[in-house]
Amino acid sequence: MKNGLYSLRIEMLDGVKGINTGIIMLRDGVIRGGDSIFYYVGSYSFADGKWKGELLNREHVPSYGARPMFGHRDVGIGFSGSYEGDLAEAEATALAGKQSIRFKAELRMLVAD
Repeated sequence: MKNGLYSLRIEMLDGVKGINTGIIMLRDGVIRGGDSIFYYVGSYSFADGKWKGELLNREHVPSYGARPMFGHRDVGIGFSGSYEGDLAEAEATALAGKQSIRFKAELRMLVAD
């Protein structure tokens, strides 16, 4: 994995409808990022084209949708996936209370660090 600023595109799985976009900074095993409603902090490790990690997702602005994504909770997320060059992908599971929510994420490098 290259250190840098990445665009982030998230697509929900398991019949849940939803797509989100944001940015994420990966640097020496540390994750920082966010979008218009959430911010993320966490860590990752990588080797031989595979990566995995965990992060905490928090609301910084209340979402006022009919069904808030994570019910206004801080949510732990675990992920694993692959990377090559300036691209990475992962499948993740968020634990929101008693509910687990699966999604896939695609990262595309914007600026190398």
